[in-house]
Amino acid sequence: MRFLIISDVHSNWDALQAVLRHVRRKRYDRVVFLGDAVGYGASPNAVLTWLQGLGTSAILVRGNHDRVCSGLDDGDYFNRFAREASAWTFDRLDERNLEFLRSFPEGPGELGPDAAICHGSSFDEDAYIFSVYDAQQAFRSLPHPIIFFGHTHVPTLFSLHMEHGQTNLRARLLSGTRTVINLEPETRYLINPGSVGQPRDRDPRAAYAIFDSDSRRVYLYRVPYPAAAARRRIIQAGLPPVLGDRLLHGA
Repeated sequence: MRFLIISDVHSNWDALQAVLRHVRRKRYDRVVFLGDAVGYGASPNAVLTWLQGLGTSAILVRGNHDRVCSGLDDGDYFNRFAREASAWTFDRLDERNLEFLRSFPEGPGELGPDAAICHGSSFDEDAYIFSVYDAQQAFRSLPHPIIFFGHTHVPTLFSLHMEHGQTNLRARLLSGTRTVINLEPETRYLINPGSVGQPRDRDPRAAYAIFDSDSRRVYLYRVPYPAAAARRRIIQAGLPPVLGDRLLHGA
C-alpha cells in the first residue's frame, strides 16, 4: 500500500495544487492527512472541498487550527494573527465544509498495525515534537514502529533503536528536493513530512511524503509553488499581511 501523506495545508490552495500536480506522476492508493487543513490562508473552502471529495479513501486526523476554525475551541492561546485568521475562516466557511471540518477525528489514528498518525504528539494533538525529549514521550505513548506527525511545519526524522545494548535516539532535519528513508525492521521512527501550505524551515517550497508500506520506504518531496500568488490572496482577503509575507521565506 502506498499512502500520500500531507499535513498543515493551512488554506493554501496554491501550494496544495502544486503538490497534487507533482504527485500525478507517482502512484498512491490512499491519502493521509495529518491535520490543519485551515487557518492562516485565504482558501479554506477550496481545501476542504477537495478533502471532502476524497471520501473514504482519505484517513484524517484533526489539527489545532481545524478545531479552532470550526468553533470547537475558542483559541485563546493563539497569537493575535492566528486568532484573526481563525475568526475570518469561521465566518467564511460554507455550512457543508464547516460540518465536515467539525467531523475530523481526534488523533492518533492508524494506517495499520505498524503505522500510526497524529497531528502534534501521540499523547496530545497540541504538543510539539521538536526535541529528543519530545520524541521520547511520543514513542512511549504508542507501540507502532512508525509514527507520522505534523504541527511543527518542519520535515524531521527521529529514529529509535538498540545499539550495543543501549537505546539510541537520533534526530535529523530533512532537506532537499527528494529524500528517501529506508525503514529498518528493528528501528522505530517518528517522521514529519513538513507542511504543504506554510513551511517553517526556511525553504518556501511545499512539502509532502509518500509512504510505501510494502517496500518500507518513505519518500519526501519539496515542490515549488507560486507563493506570491498565495500571499496576494491573503492580503486581498483582508487577512494580516504577515501571514502572506512568511510564505515567501518559509518562516
